[in-house]
Amino acid sequence: MPFEGPTGELLRKALLATVVVLGVFLAVQAIGGLMQWRYIGAGLPAANTITVSGHGEAMGVPDIATFSFSVVSEKSTVDAAQADATAKANAVTAYLKSAGVDEKDIQTSNYSVNPQYDYTQAACTGGYCPGGKQTLRGYEVRQTTTIKVRTTAKAGDLLAGVGSKGATEVSGLSFTFDDPQAIQDEARDKAIADAKEKAETLAKQLGVSIVRVTAFNENGSGYPRAVMYSAMDAYGKGGVTAPAAPEISVGQNKVTNDVSITYEIR
Repeated sequence: MPFEGPTGELLRKALLATVVVLGVFLAVQAIGGLMQWRYIGAGLPAANTITVSGHGEAMGVPDIATFSFSVVSEKSTVDAAQADATAKANAVTAYLKSAGVDEKDIQTSNYSVNPQYDYTQAACTGGYCPGGKQTLRGYEVRQTTTIKVRTTAKAGDLLAGVGSKGATEVSGLSFTFDDPQAIQDEARDKAIADAKEKAETLAKQLGVSIVRVTAFNENGSGYPRAVMYSAMDAYGKGGVTAPAAPEISVGQNKVTNDVSITYEIR
């Protein structure tokens, strides 16, 4: 018999040890395969889903006003036009600083130099009309500055004041928030709550249960108020008398948020 005697006993023990090791190896491989199957399966997209939209709105009183002013100068040479525009812009800037506007809230947003031409059309003779002629008249320099006003109650006085100091155009008055994150979060919270309520109602009507969120998208926006204000209109052509400060109503800004949420159901 192959397993009789001392040699046979050794063979029997070696065979038993081999069977045990092989069994352990197969068990480990099986467990690893199951874990891998579970991991891969867990990453598969949900088969049954519903998608709902939500809308949220939040109202808040703005604490920042912004507007822009431009100085325009036209002279026969570039140097002369630039010097005149710079003098006007510096005068307005000095006024703003004296009125309490911080230098960091005064920013040049545009500067341009453009040639200006006169166009003349020669008289027609014998049914023939010669082409027109352009003659260089001079150069226009335009400098635009954007102002941030941190005390909104001063906005009206500043609008009137910059015009009296040489600003040719004043426009783009709008009201916004220095830190808009809080009101944006409020609008988002309302939008998500709206979507969640719709999902729960729909799940109840379908006779299913909500498992988890599988996708989320959002689109938020605000609607600042804008006012166009012309210094030339306010002062008249070539006028120098400063008008009364315009009454500026800050009101409230509406911030909206729209979300789309996809839920897995079962």
